[in-house]
Amino acid sequence: MKESKPCIYDPAFLPTNIYSGVPSFLNLSVLEKKEDLKKVDVAVLGVPWEGGCTIGGYSSCTEGPKSIRTASIRYTGYLPDFDLDSLSVLKAGDYGDCAVQNGNYDFTFQQIRERYGEIVDAGAVPILFGGDHGIAYPAISELAKRHPKRVGVLHFDAHLDNYNAFGDDDLSRCSPFYRLYNDPNMDATKIVHIGIRGPRNHQQERENAKKFGATVIPCFEVKKNGWEASIKKAIEIASKDTDVLYVTICADSLDAAFMPQGPQDMAGLTSFELLMMVHEAGLAGASSLDFVEIYPENGTLQTASHVGCWAALYFMNGLAEYRLNHKK
Repeated sequence: MKESKPCIYDPAFLPTNIYSGVPSFLNLSVLEKKEDLKKVDVAVLGVPWEGGCTIGGYSSCTEGPKSIRTASIRYTGYLPDFDLDSLSVLKAGDYGDCAVQNGNYDFTFQQIRERYGEIVDAGAVPILFGGDHGIAYPAISELAKRHPKRVGVLHFDAHLDNYNAFGDDDLSRCSPFYRLYNDPNMDATKIVHIGIRGPRNHQQERENAKKFGATVIPCFEVKKNGWEASIKKAIEIASKDTDVLYVTICADSLDAAFMPQGPQDMAGLTSFELLMMVHEAGLAGASSLDFVEIYPENGTLQTASHVGCWAALYFMNGLAEYRLNHKK
């Protein structure tokens, strides 16, 4: 494993490429083989997958991992908000991209399970960059195999993503949580959907959440009660009688004003609200994070890719503080 670390303000800096023309996330060390995972606390995994698109043509979300890595090159692990450098506490590395095959759910989702499982079994915290939201299903399901009925989920999104199927496609981006509700190793009452809003939700999805006992915290509730009370409620529910906490973020949990390269949904979370809640999840000791559904080709500032970087860094900062607070 070639050692590398974040670097800013150095005129001699050269990025560590994970493959031609693409830097590793934060210029972190590249984890070239499974054995390298034992050397890190956090491992980044790209999942450049897009399954069936639920409206219109296909998006550019397969470019998400590449775009986020490219944007990350300007950042370090230090956050002045909390006066803590997460990378002084956590050793992190980039495990490259999961193999995907366009149109082939079976192959791709098995690859996600295997690569994600390797990270978990090595004792590292996985951070996944998608890709569409369908990737949350195989990852969370794989985690649940190791912790049957004891996985809590914090799901940030404008949409419930729990529709039974999109036509005959039951693994599309609108269905991962329906699959998880019915997963034999999952307990749907430990799933919390946060930031839900807007006219792109089917009424049946709300009924599905009620039927299976999942908790819904609509965006208006976050605005009314404040982000602190909302995430406290969500963590309490998702952590009750669970061993591990998985955080999954769809880009459209953010208001379109804060997410120009993603699904366009109004009346959403601000970037501050999302980052603070994700930091709280890290502070609660969450063991996995994914960030999905950015469309890098829509616009030129790549705001969405930078939000992905920030989400990972705020999560890692909270996780670092958690580790410091629980050192034996």
